[in-house]
Amino acid sequence: MAGRINDDDVKAVRDAVPIDAVVSEYLQLRNAGGGNLKGLCPFHDEKSPSFQVSPSKGLYHCFGCQAGGDTLDFIMKIDHLSFSEAVERLAGQAGITLRYEEGGYTPGQSGRGERIRLVEVHKAAAEFYVGQLEGPEAEIARKFLAGRGFDQAAAAHFGVGYSPAGWDHLTRFLRGKGFSDKELLLSGLAQDSRSGKPIDRFRGRLMWPIRDITGEVVGFGARKLRDDDNGPKYLNTPETAIYKKSQVLYGIDLAKKEIAKTSTAVVVEGYTDVMACHLAGVTTAIATCGTAFGGDHIKILRRLLMDNATAEVIFTFDGDAAGQKAALRAFEDDQKFAAETSIAITPGGMDPCELRLAKGDAAVQDLVGSRTPLFEFALRHIVSRHNLDNPAGRAAALDEAAPVVANIKNIAIQHESAVQLAGMLGVRDEQFVVKRVAQLARWARERGGKQPDRPQQRRQAYEQVPAPAAQPAGPALNLRNPVHLTERELLKLALQRPELVSPTFDAYGVDEFTAPPYATVRQAIAEAGGVVSSGEDYLARVRDAAPNDTVRALVTELAVEAIRHKSPDEAYAGEQLVQVRLRAVDRRFQEVQGAMARLASHAPAEQVTALQQELWVLQQYRQSLRNNGAAAL
Repeated sequence: MAGRINDDDVKAVRDAVPIDAVVSEYLQLRNAGGGNLKGLCPFHDEKSPSFQVSPSKGLYHCFGCQAGGDTLDFIMKIDHLSFSEAVERLAGQAGITLRYEEGGYTPGQSGRGERIRLVEVHKAAAEFYVGQLEGPEAEIARKFLAGRGFDQAAAAHFGVGYSPAGWDHLTRFLRGKGFSDKELLLSGLAQDSRSGKPIDRFRGRLMWPIRDITGEVVGFGARKLRDDDNGPKYLNTPETAIYKKSQVLYGIDLAKKEIAKTSTAVVVEGYTDVMACHLAGVTTAIATCGTAFGGDHIKILRRLLMDNATAEVIFTFDGDAAGQKAALRAFEDDQKFAAETSIAITPGGMDPCELRLAKGDAAVQDLVGSRTPLFEFALRHIVSRHNLDNPAGRAAALDEAAPVVANIKNIAIQHESAVQLAGMLGVRDEQFVVKRVAQLARWARERGGKQPDRPQQRRQAYEQVPAPAAQPAGPALNLRNPVHLTERELLKLALQRPELVSPTFDAYGVDEFTAPPYATVRQAIAEAGGVVSSGEDYLARVRDAAPNDTVRALVTELAVEAIRHKSPDEAYAGEQLVQVRLRAVDRRFQEVQGAMARLASHAPAEQVTALQQELWVLQQYRQSLRNNGAAAL
């Protein structure tokens, strides 16, 4: 073993590397007053900074999760290092040579911390690959770079290199540097061969070093160059003790200062896209490494963006189906940011690298400048899947899109988005859509952010928040009441699918609708010419016939709300017609029975006979409706 590090050397390391300089490699720090700095804690998820650093004391403390300590404690915790490994890491940064007691220390000795050794072997490999890019064999790699607009200076800036096509060029080089076969295998730079001896994992490929936020090389991305290479187009370092693909962002070491300074990050899809953006002046560009953008990536960016009100994350995707799918995946994580999220769709299916090559640096800058809010893109995608030419399609689109808007936490943006959604759907009464969104948002707040995912839950959500304007006089609508529910369904059919209820519906009286708001809508349909006159301007005529804005809003609501049956047909419409009529007959039957009871024996015989005759007719009609259904109407 290397032995214990000399105490004086440990103290020298602590004194030589300021804690704020170390911490700021991982997160953005701002003035907290009193000589302290603050930022978002890297050890737990938070949206307001409770993590403070005291440069004068050399200490940090989080008032949220209670993590704290000095510079070495911070490095140990954030990078999962042992005490010795943390000292060695900082000593290397400060240029301090450490003394080891109980036998001393020999550079390259196996007793050094595993993580430190893995970082060192990756650093040596990166230097090896860069050197190989200049050789004759790497001509194909240099042509690849030149063909994408990258000269030698660009390759050097990003540390791009080349892995020779032989079996063990890198392995032999690293052995000569004092690294063991075990370390080469643990690093992922080598792999076991059939003979049992380590061979190079990357052979004959263009190599991009993948660095963590501190600038240490922790892995590589390798691009296929030759047709006889049977491997995947891109091959990345496997998961190791220092490389977790879900926790690294390519280019973050180069972009972090500009991201923190501008409160903006641009997420692209590949290594060459990052290079193209940086060379075009978009120096906040980063990319994931062989995986989708996810929660751990968000945590990295949030610590740099500080989640302030002006922060923005811009995703760039190709305009093809795969790009749209990736954008929608990104939108699923939208609310994990306090920052605004936007999307920039590259024209003609070109990625930023191709765009720069075809149209120059200004085109890449314009791409980022032409971004659209990500939620707007998601809404348009949802709406595009529905036929907005008919009320049923609009209702289905609203049913799917409203929860998306309701999830927006910023109330002002939520309201504006609801208005925007109304425009997308072609709903002229935008306040109806605003109300729907507010109802869903309230439902979600009361249930820990979960949106109603079943039609019954959505009806309950719509019911629990009163309309902003007064309803017509009469009892409030109750969607738990089967009578109201059926009347509502019949009116929705009359407005959305009038052909299914025509001409029978027009024979229904206003008094057959027990809820006064529904009765008023029925009257408006009649004044607009009835369902038999439905045509292109049918809904407009019904809305114009409404006596006030409240009824007009209800007409709009019923015209876009989803019909409860997935594929409504004449049979389903007939069921609703029968139920409304049957209940009306039942009510009239009870009224006549009551009238007869009140008259008793004092009424004239002809009056009693007339009531008895009506009861008999009602009874026969009721039985016919029950036996024959819509055929009895």
